[in-house]
Amino acid sequence: MTEQILTEIRDRIGYITLNRPEKRNALNAEMVRELKAALISMLEEETAKVIVIKAEGKIFCSGADLEYLRSLQLYTFEENLEDSRNLKDLFYLIYTAPKIIIAQVQGHALAGGCGLATVCDFSYSVKEAKFGYTEVKIGFVPAIVNVFLLRKLGEGKAKELLLEADLLDAERAKDMGLINKVVAGDSLDREVYELAQRLIDQNSGQSMALTKEMIAKVPEKSLEEGLEYAAMMNAKARGTSDCLKGINAFLNKEKINW
Repeated sequence: MTEQILTEIRDRIGYITLNRPEKRNALNAEMVRELKAALISMLEEETAKVIVIKAEGKIFCSGADLEYLRSLQLYTFEENLEDSRNLKDLFYLIYTAPKIIIAQVQGHALAGGCGLATVCDFSYSVKEAKFGYTEVKIGFVPAIVNVFLLRKLGEGKAKELLLEADLLDAERAKDMGLINKVVAGDSLDREVYELAQRLIDQNSGQSMALTKEMIAKVPEKSLEEGLEYAAMMNAKARGTSDCLKGINAFLNKEKINW
């Protein structure tokens, strides 16, 4: 049987590839579990400084496998809740992971697949790709991605995307803030590679991890709580080995090798 998730580490980049092109890389319970396991493995691998999620075939990810969704109608509420938490845990892992995660979108990203692409820290897409949360069109709800989309775009744009449920071309998705950059298809690999290498070469991994943690946690705090948390993180950062290394190199006018 073909592996649904492929992994590779190359040039300090950890690549995780959705490998179910014959099913448009649609998500089922097994694929979500394998994707989580691959991410956890990459997070533990010191040689992988940045992670890229990509896909085989013409479609990045078409969302939930419809045959799989049909089978869920026979589940009890408790079984469906456990299954829903499987996807929730995947998105939460991506959102809170201490390493930067880039989505390399070579084709359409729809419903849960759109959620997967846009919950990543950066999303680069080919101009031909379409994006959209189409769940309400089939009587479903974009429940889990809604939590992240409200943080990413705010209520107004979230309502437009989730309730109209229309497809967006890549340029429109970029204009809305859903993705970061639109590139030509033959440039996608290179553009993502250059972004990953720039992050690895120019930035402290510890600093990016702490900054990503703060981005995730500050919105849930009051102004006073947020500022106190920021002061605490500021003090914590000063004691890291990367801060010591970076400041010493800067003062000595030396190149910092991260």
